[in-house]
Amino acid sequence: MTEETSNFAPLKGIKVVDWTQVQSGPSCTQILAWLGADVIKIERTNTGDPTRNELLDIKDSWSLYYLQLNANKKSLTLDIKAPEGKKIMYDLLKKADIFVENIKPGAAKKAGYGWDKVHELNPRLIMASLKGFNQGSRFANVKAFEPVAQSAGGAATSTGWNEGKFNVPTQSAAALGDSNSGMHLTIAILAALMQRERTGEGTYVYQSMQDAVLNLCRIKLRDQIMLDNLGALPHYAVYPNFKWGKAIPRSENTEGGQVIGWCYKAKGWESDPNAYVYIVIQNSNKSWETIANTMGHPEWATDPRFSDWQHRQLHKQELYPLIESYTKNYDKFELTKKLGAEGIPVGPVLDWKELEDDPDLNSDGTIVTIDQGGNRGKFKTIGLPFTFSNYKPTYKRAPDLGENNKEILTSLGYDADQIEELVEKGVISKVEKPHNPAVHVVKGEE
Repeated sequence: MTEETSNFAPLKGIKVVDWTQVQSGPSCTQILAWLGADVIKIERTNTGDPTRNELLDIKDSWSLYYLQLNANKKSLTLDIKAPEGKKIMYDLLKKADIFVENIKPGAAKKAGYGWDKVHELNPRLIMASLKGFNQGSRFANVKAFEPVAQSAGGAATSTGWNEGKFNVPTQSAAALGDSNSGMHLTIAILAALMQRERTGEGTYVYQSMQDAVLNLCRIKLRDQIMLDNLGALPHYAVYPNFKWGKAIPRSENTEGGQVIGWCYKAKGWESDPNAYVYIVIQNSNKSWETIANTMGHPEWATDPRFSDWQHRQLHKQELYPLIESYTKNYDKFELTKKLGAEGIPVGPVLDWKELEDDPDLNSDGTIVTIDQGGNRGKFKTIGLPFTFSNYKPTYKRAPDLGENNKEILTSLGYDADQIEELVEKGVISKVEKPHNPAVHVVKGEE
């Protein structure tokens, strides 16, 4: 990042005390760091963020789980309960603009870092907490992980299939509870910064994982209310031959709206589990006629089973194999090009190897490469998920454990002898590089 573009960093000059760990909180502070904020990550002495040594793959390297969520940050190891540690934390908070925490419910206040105390220390400071459930909820003190949030937020019960042995509430692979919650919290923090511009005073921002999942699942509440009123939902895959109950069924592979969306086999599906394409049939008869003509079957357009969107919904199970008889003749990229050129909503189902190597995503800044050095070397991650016309982040390595202890404490007025004394007392720990053994996994039978 050149000096010219760094001047346009949206959060340049903003100081963040980041007392978060694992994924939900760090995903929030990661975005703040990429927007130019100075982010100091508070970590436990000697051990640090639990993800540093989770899901390891390379000898003497922090895990990708840690690296992909903590790039561009600074690391300070600190015993926040020790008197000296508490003083350091308070001194940091007095100078900070934002304080983010996602430790277990009630722990921040118990340790002396609740909103009342933080606001007293620095009235301009914005404090942001991320927990599993809302304040006042009967589950407020329950510790939440990703699947807990998806289950309590309505995602799991509406995801999956409605028959067979896999008719169970199903988790999405997308981090609806973790990274999604972090992004929601980021929005709230940025709004709080704008509010502070007017009022001159900081505020307390609270984000629950349950609320973040619910927000992404808002159309399922729409469907639930419609079911309450109608007793059936024509836009669901199971319509019309389904025994409707009190709650909406699982959505299977439907699009979610009134249109008919489905995942179809493409050429090569026999050997490639992701050789599929997703096609949306819009409501208008003209759209259906375009699909029929493009696929070489103009008679579909006048077939009474598919004459209008209501009939197409009634006969979905007959419609799917007709379309698939066409899609199986072309690979998913050919289909996307051919159908897309006719204005038909379509897209290839991309597996993660294809995404990792995608030329567009690797060139446009979506997937970025960071040089971590050491045994890890370069690794890829998903970069800032939006762009600016006048600013582009410089992606930097994630810190070693306690790498910035000296720098941060010196900025607070500590000299070398005082810093060494803090190490001896265990208030901070020595800088630690990764030192995990080689990783061996059982691949199973070939």
